[in-house]
Amino acid sequence: MLVCHCNLISEKEIEQTILRLLEADPWQLIVPAKVYHALAKRGRCCGCFPNVVETIIRVTEGFHARTDPGATEIVSYLDRVRGLRGQFGSKGHEGRKAGHRAA
Repeated sequence: MLVCHCNLISEKEIEQTILRLLEADPWQLIVPAKVYHALAKRGRCCGCFPNVVETIIRVTEGFHARTDPGATEIVSYLDRVRGLRGQFGSKGHEGRKAGHRAA
């Protein structure tokens, strides 16, 4: 599935990059800019960043579940991050008014 239309980056490429970053340092903070830098790309419209954040959370959960099966505090922390994203960062209207028209 194509995640970033501006740079033509697939979900599989993003997942592989996140896994490479986690293998290098499992406790580093991974953000979309770090993923794009590792891919030698840059965010243009940045509309894909919310999907990249979800992919980072999903892949990180899976990575830590495989490497340390008793890592329950990691999963609870990522659930809190997901909750905060839903509360503050997941606005479907992107700040537009109800009567907004692009053209």
